[in-house]
Amino acid sequence: MKTSIHPLAPDAKNVGIWIRVSTEEQAKGEAPEHHLERGKAYALARGWNVVEVYDLAGQSGKAVVNHPEAKRMMADVKRGHIQALLFSKLARLSRNLREVQDFGDFFRQQNADLVSLNESIDTSTAGGRMFFHLLAVFAQWEREEIVERVNASVSIRAKMGKPINGQSPYGFRWVDKKLVPHPDESVIRHKAYELFRQHRRKGTVAKLLNASGYRTREAKLWTDVHVRRILIDTSAKGIYFFNRVKKSGGWRSVEKPESEWGKIICDPIIPEPLWNEVNQIIEEQSKVNRFPGRLPAHTFSNLAWCACGGKMYVRSDAPKYLCRKCNNKIPIVDLEGIFHDELQVFFTAPEKLATHLAQANQALATKEKLLGTHERTIQKLRDDMARTHRLFLDGHITGQGFGEFYKPAEDRLNQVIKELPKLQAEVDYLKVNELSADAIITEARALYGRWPALPTDEKRKIAESLCEKIVIGHNEIDITLSYLPTSEEQCKNQQQL
Repeated sequence: MKTSIHPLAPDAKNVGIWIRVSTEEQAKGEAPEHHLERGKAYALARGWNVVEVYDLAGQSGKAVVNHPEAKRMMADVKRGHIQALLFSKLARLSRNLREVQDFGDFFRQQNADLVSLNESIDTSTAGGRMFFHLLAVFAQWEREEIVERVNASVSIRAKMGKPINGQSPYGFRWVDKKLVPHPDESVIRHKAYELFRQHRRKGTVAKLLNASGYRTREAKLWTDVHVRRILIDTSAKGIYFFNRVKKSGGWRSVEKPESEWGKIICDPIIPEPLWNEVNQIIEEQSKVNRFPGRLPAHTFSNLAWCACGGKMYVRSDAPKYLCRKCNNKIPIVDLEGIFHDELQVFFTAPEKLATHLAQANQALATKEKLLGTHERTIQKLRDDMARTHRLFLDGHITGQGFGEFYKPAEDRLNQVIKELPKLQAEVDYLKVNELSADAIITEARALYGRWPALPTDEKRKIAESLCEKIVIGHNEIDITLSYLPTSEEQCKNQQQL
């Protein structure tokens, strides 16, 4: 903040006022305006001219020398524009001993003075310089003591599994010191996982969420960075880790030893197999020179693994799945036949049918929650727009201010309303097609009977939804089946077929 103040006397000393109040200190009532008025009053009493104000409000005292306002202040001292810098107390200048000493040396070299009002320090005298450095040591010591106490408290609470005050992960909220799913955010986060599994691109997920009228917790548009953050966070599957990283200069962070982590068990938002599938995709994409490409051309691509640990591929010149590490192979038709036989057992197992019913009910419940979130979002947007309109009518905001607030809300409302009928239709469709156990058996047997005639793309979709992994040894094949597809997935399959 640059302020021009008319000088009191032509020959008086020109000074600047330094204001630095961190965000935490502002929350405790340390208003920047208070420090500014105090400096002005002192300068007036001394007959000095206040010609500049250097505003670092919200900046931590750990490191300030590279702040734009600090650089502007030092440039003003060098060119003789100010001959002294006023601040309310030494800790307001900086809490870093090295920086305080550097500031003192810099001002002495430029024949300028540092004036601390609280400590009555004037560095133009030898005694003032000594006291200045002594207090700087105390400020550094105080900061290190605070950091040590906070770190010790955080580490102890983490080891005890107690939550540390802070923002809850997206999709959750703190209730009585426990993490519970947020009624609106959790369904949006669930949708993000499903969209990523379908499209395999974080940017695409962000665009689709934005197009549906969804926003981040800070009411901002989704980006691929936001999407990745909520996808890799383990809280979605019911395990929230905290106290995992620490700052390492600038914006960099380093991971702490696992022994210092804290862990909280919470209700999951999504099934663990879905979290594992999504994060496996993300891990594969993060490897050097690995980008999502075309969909695989064979039924068990990405599912077939050799017992030696290598992945199995189908070569263009041979109709077999081949392991390049140990040369293990199996004909395509043989693997399809074995999988087809496994389906018959899988589809007629009572425990699998029970799992299917639970999954179908969960899919419907999730979609109904999303619909509820949509309806509440519409009402909130309408309420916000009504309040903005009332403020405009009462003359509290200008026409320009009205447009800046009202137009974005109106655009988002239109997006959400446009998505609403589609969500309602999906809920209705799931309710109408909610299947009984007998219907499941009938449909499963029909699917088993149609399997040989299905196109490869459809076979692959069904295999990916039913199967987690196929491990092929020289004398045996281990097929790890997960669970039957939900009613929503089966409805999609029916539509496609």
